[in-house]
Amino acid sequence: MADCFFGAVFYSCSSCRCPVAAHDDIISKTFQGRNGRAFLLENLVNIVIGPKENRHLMTGLHTVADVLCLQCHEVLGWKYVKAYEESQKYKEGKYILEKAKVMREDR
Repeated sequence: MADCFFGAVFYSCSSCRCPVAAHDDIISKTFQGRNGRAFLLENLVNIVIGPKENRHLMTGLHTVADVLCLQCHEVLGWKYVKAYEESQKYKEGKYILEKAKVMREDR
């Protein structure tokens, strides 16, 4: 299934192994999630986006929406909908994928 979407390296939900992200779509590996380290990505697939809510994160107030695995509904991270500080606007429309919630797969 992952052959249709990704190159040689991709990330899958650690609960059900549904592919959700291509390694090549990672923008940064230095972000922090709720459960530790996280990736910032441009695109995700096979996800459901939850309702928007305002959260006070390490970098200020943001409107975010949880990102859930399409197959098992495990929360994998969140989508940045709106950043209220000018220096954080680059995150809008991008995704946080928590490393603890996914597994790296190599073809």
